[in-house]
Amino acid sequence: MKDLDLITIGRSSVDLYGAQVGGRLEDMGSFQKYIGGSPTNMAAGTARLGLKSALITRVGDEHMGRFIREELAAEGVDTTCVITDPERLTALVLLGIRDQEQFPLIFVRTDCADMALCEADIDPEFIARAGCVTATGTHLSHPRTEAAVLKALRLAREGGAKTALDIDYRPNLWGLAGHGAGEERYIESAAVTAKLQSTLNLFDLIVGTEEEFHIAGGTTDTIAALRAVRQVSSATLVCKRGPMGAAAFTGAIPDTLDEGESGPGFPIEVFNVLGAGDGFMSGLLKGWLTGEDWPTALTYANACGAFAVSRHGCAPAYPSWDELRFFLKRGVKTPALRKDAELEQIHWATTRRGDWPVMRVFAFDHRKQFEDLADAAGVSHPHIGHFKKLCLQAALRVADGRPGHGILCDRRLGRDALYQAAGSGLWIGRPTEAPGSRPLKLEPELGADYGGLNEWPLAQVVKCLCFCHPDDDAALWAQQEETVHRLFTAARRNRLEFLLEVIPSKAGPVEEDTTAKVIQRFYDCGVYPDWWKLEPFRTGAAWSNACEAITANDPHTRGIVVLGLDAPAEELFDSFALAARHDLVKGFAVGRTIFGRPARDWLAGEIKDDEAIAQMAGNYSDLCRVWDKARAQAQEKAA
Repeated sequence: MKDLDLITIGRSSVDLYGAQVGGRLEDMGSFQKYIGGSPTNMAAGTARLGLKSALITRVGDEHMGRFIREELAAEGVDTTCVITDPERLTALVLLGIRDQEQFPLIFVRTDCADMALCEADIDPEFIARAGCVTATGTHLSHPRTEAAVLKALRLAREGGAKTALDIDYRPNLWGLAGHGAGEERYIESAAVTAKLQSTLNLFDLIVGTEEEFHIAGGTTDTIAALRAVRQVSSATLVCKRGPMGAAAFTGAIPDTLDEGESGPGFPIEVFNVLGAGDGFMSGLLKGWLTGEDWPTALTYANACGAFAVSRHGCAPAYPSWDELRFFLKRGVKTPALRKDAELEQIHWATTRRGDWPVMRVFAFDHRKQFEDLADAAGVSHPHIGHFKKLCLQAALRVADGRPGHGILCDRRLGRDALYQAAGSGLWIGRPTEAPGSRPLKLEPELGADYGGLNEWPLAQVVKCLCFCHPDDDAALWAQQEETVHRLFTAARRNRLEFLLEVIPSKAGPVEEDTTAKVIQRFYDCGVYPDWWKLEPFRTGAAWSNACEAITANDPHTRGIVVLGLDAPAEELFDSFALAARHDLVKGFAVGRTIFGRPARDWLAGEIKDDEAIAQMAGNYSDLCRVWDKARAQAQEKAA
């Protein structure tokens, strides 16, 4: 059964992308880490567009190899045949953006893992699952990797699958240029031309730039090169022409490129040409493999290439299917797509990592409350850090490796617990507000410019509690909106999700539309939280108003979690039943109901660690069961 649309095969690396723009690689002081390598980029890019994609490659048995696996899995790419090589390191690429045409580039690929791919790595049963196998030129440059590619292509053709080649000519990777010439795109080589021409007959689709067809055809006359390729291959040839789009040729090659089939181009600002070809190929494969005509497939390809040249990074720049459709319908509003706020919001919201349909969060990010408990017990504040590690142990005990559980934990008092939680599978939120502040102030660790966020791991969610009310005066609103907006933009800049908690009842009387008005006000000032944390409402109308305010502004929001406000368990149970009727409410984030009594007793020395963990795990587990039951009952009634 062909349950995969596409298998790509070949290079897989980690791109260390210079964060500074407009200088030499020598001048860059920090780097962003992304997946890289054309086949890897294409697997991720096509998965974002809705294809069922897989990758065949090798990665090292180390942190970078695990990073590639995790990123691909998060993108929805099948990693069954991403093989871990215990002897070799994952390839690295150091690269930067000098200007719209220059891109300093260093390949760190000496005996790297993906170049150890061999025939034995090609599983016939896996190839049989795919509707298409796509290769790139680099893996034809070495006898061992070439043998693996040729085996995959032979099996694909025998099984009735389509085959495609992205020529992806990098002279450096064919041994024709030195380490410092990674950005070189064309060096004439009769040997490379001969090698490529010996395989071109194996493909149904061949894609390349004019320079790449020059190497494939053995001449720098583009039309002559295309005709030379046509002599050895009946494939559809797609020639990329940069800002002029691309041309597809299904038969004889005409006298000019303009006579090929084409799709519309897009008038955008070129920011970064790296990875544009892989984005283009992702869009082209989406159209080709879903049966679109060539003008439509080329429209997808040109649009995906436009996204790629407009943003930082390669794979992270590629659009989701929702984003691509929105863009094609609306068109270009600003040539610098990365500065199009509407488009960037859709891009962010539809390419976030992970899925959290259920949220059962143990919140122990409290600071003043714990300090008050410690003071009342007559113990020093460092005891709080140890207790928060017990809170984490309780959360992990209840989660037991299952999804849908999380924690809220601060760094000031809970640093060790926060650090220990990394990689545990828990959702992790971290507070930023100074406890109880109104107007809102932030923890000093963020710094005056909120630059402290650049130290946060990407898996942590920026949480901010703002005490606000629709009736607050204009000066208070202006101050609080400015703080929240700056924090939100800083979180986005650092690729961190943002949770906004609002509690109007602490600032004034509430009606059924009070929280909805607060929500709308934040959207109006340009804040689009990934998550909302809301107090429990007493009526279904209040929940409906809040949910409608969110979905009207952001249909891609993660959702809502209900806070506890130190309510007795029986009150929480009732509020869960009401909240669970609304699909946008994903669960709860409750703290003192879980840790209150155990914390008092532990700090007073009346119970030991094991008992505190057991009590909190019991309380947390009870709340999880109540939420799950409330949701199940709501779904039964809705059905």
